[in-house]
Amino acid sequence: MNRTGLIIALAIAAVTGLTFGLYPELDLRVARAFYDVVDAGNNHFAWRIYPPLMLARDIGLWIGTAIIVPVLVALAIKLVLPKRKMLVPGRAVIFLIATLVLGPGLLVNVTLKDHWGRSRPIDITQFGGDEHFVPWWDPRGECPNNCSFVSGDVSGAFWTIAPAALVPAQYRAVAYGAALALGTGMAAFRMMAGGHFISDVVFAGVFTFLIIWLAHGLIYRWPRTRMSDAAVEGAIERIAMPGYLALCSLFGKKKSPGGK
Repeated sequence: MNRTGLIIALAIAAVTGLTFGLYPELDLRVARAFYDVVDAGNNHFAWRIYPPLMLARDIGLWIGTAIIVPVLVALAIKLVLPKRKMLVPGRAVIFLIATLVLGPGLLVNVTLKDHWGRSRPIDITQFGGDEHFVPWWDPRGECPNNCSFVSGDVSGAFWTIAPAALVPAQYRAVAYGAALALGTGMAAFRMMAGGHFISDVVFAGVFTFLIIWLAHGLIYRWPRTRMSDAAVEGAIERIAMPGYLALCSLFGKKKSPGGK
C-alpha cells in the first residue's frame, strides 16, 4: 500500500477513462467476442451457463465471505464480552469491515449500480436486447437498477486486496498476486457472461483499490490519523460496556465484564 500502487491505479483509471470515453465502440468490440460464443441451444454469451465457470464464479464469491466472517465474529464477541481481548487485531477489524462496506457495499452496489443507468451487454440492442448502449461516463442509460457500471462481483473479488495488505511482509507479494488473480478472473467471467463491459470491470477494480489505499493510509500509515490495536479495542470496549452492564443488571448477573 504505497504511492507506487496509487500511481498505477490512477494511471489505469486515466487510460481506461480516456480510451473508452473517446472510443466507446471498443467496449462493444470486446463484448462482441463473447456474444459470438453460442451453444447448442443457440444461447449467446454461452459461457454464462457453462457449469465449470458458474462453479468457479460461486467459489470466487465465497472467498470474500470466508475472509470477513471470522472478522465479524471477533467483533461480535468483543461487543458481547467487552473485556475479552479481540481474536483479530482491532485495526484489522476496522480496516476490513470499513473497506468492504464502503467499496463493494456503499459505493458500488448502493450508489453506482442503482443510480448509473448503463445497461449490461446482454440487454442492449446490439446483442439482442431492447436497451440502448451508452458509454461508461453517461449515467442516463435505460437500466432501472442493478446496472452494468460497475461490477459488484468484481469489486468484491478485488476487495481481497485489503486482507492481502495485512499478511506478514514475507508473504505479502504472494497474497497480492492471489487477490489480483481472483479479481481479474472474476472480471473475465463477468465479461464472458455478458454481464459487464470491460470498462465496468476495470473501474470496479480501480475504485475498490482506491478505497482500500485510502483506508489503509488513515488507519495504518499516516502519523496524524493512524491508530493502534489497543486504541481500537479500547474504543469498542467503551462503546459496548454500557450495553453489557445493562444486560447484566437486567438478568441479575454478577460476573465481571470479562465473562470470567
